[in-house]
Amino acid sequence: MTEIKQNEITKYIVISSDKVLPADAAMKIYESEFPVTVKETCFGLIVTGPEQDVLAVVEKIRQLDKNHIFVKDRGFPAGDDRRCRASRGGGPRPGFHFLREEVGMLPAIGAALDELEAEECLKEKHGEKHRLKVSELEKIIEAELSR
Repeated sequence: MTEIKQNEITKYIVISSDKVLPADAAMKIYESEFPVTVKETCFGLIVTGPEQDVLAVVEKIRQLDKNHIFVKDRGFPAGDDRRCRASRGGGPRPGFHFLREEVGMLPAIGAALDELEAEECLKEKHGEKHRLKVSELEKIIEAELSR
């Protein structure tokens, strides 16, 4: 059985990005030299280690594509006999089907976050309402017609 140490946590890093692959994220963690254990999976990574290090790694990875990389707590470290398929005689591990359903929803959630972020930028850009001068309106119309 994998030994669980005090103050160690395990997190799933679920990647639903067109820009970042699980291998890219794993390489970023290896380069960071944090003392964590990393396991690549079909949906992303499982990271186990001291709480502060895991949280720092998770934040670093999320910055690669913050709207398309999601983090979830995991109760057991990678390779734990209570969850490992090898020690349970094969088949899907408990919770796999639920995780698969969650992963299926992530592209829509990421797209919604992108849209929300874009709208916030537009609101900041527009600022206060003011009257548009006729000369400015004419310039806009001419620019549109000349395209």
